[in-house]
Amino acid sequence: MKLLVCIKQVPDTTEIKIDPVTKTLVRDGVPAIMNPDDKGGLEFALQLKDKFGAEVTVITMGLPQADLILREAFAMGADKAILLTDRKLGGADTLATSKALAGAARMLDWDLVIAGRQAIDGDTAQVGPEMAEHLGIPQISYVADVQYDDKAKKFTVKKETEDGYQILEFQGKALLTCLASAVKPRYMSVGGIVEAYDKEVEIWGADRIDVPETELGLKGSPTKVFKSFTKELKQPGQIHEVDAEEAVELIVAKLKEKHII
Repeated sequence: MKLLVCIKQVPDTTEIKIDPVTKTLVRDGVPAIMNPDDKGGLEFALQLKDKFGAEVTVITMGLPQADLILREAFAMGADKAILLTDRKLGGADTLATSKALAGAARMLDWDLVIAGRQAIDGDTAQVGPEMAEHLGIPQISYVADVQYDDKAKKFTVKKETEDGYQILEFQGKALLTCLASAVKPRYMSVGGIVEAYDKEVEIWGADRIDVPETELGLKGSPTKVFKSFTKELKQPGQIHEVDAEEAVELIVAKLKEKHII
């Protein structure tokens, strides 16, 4: 069994600030971490490795410093790591990102693709499903558990829904997006940390994937962010204990005061 796990380096959102002038994220001095949902997906992959001897390859698209989360994945138990990094990939939205990752996936041998449900810096939950569409394989999102029957060569997946859970079975290739809340990722071992820096991270550029340059990076991104801003605190409201007639007069007065009517 060969598993391909997509992970992403993201800023720790507990320390995120917005530049009041440029309205963009202030990343200076903000620690970077492995996206929590992706780490949950990696844990599911490592559990399959523990039980069935699966080979786990992790891939990320990002800046050169994303090497850190790949080393973390090595220390947790991943076997191979690929860093997809290139200036031509910069400024990518979810569509361009998914095309790049799918292009990389086509160059690899795998039985199952595992990703996080969504990244905490964008919260779109789009890249995983879009990858599945580009690869032409089924997808299951909001995965809370993954089991495998080695005799029947069949996966059983627990999918979280608004009303509870669905239990789904499938054979063959597919893509899963996983929930961080469903599993507790293992810690890096001391030996794993030491060995992580002796292992090779493969560096791939845009020339390694079979995707037109016009579909990558900023050129291939149909969506643009107009502005970003922090949520502003509102002043506490006022409570008026009046009868219906007085309430109508009060509401009308307030609407006139705000030049709404």
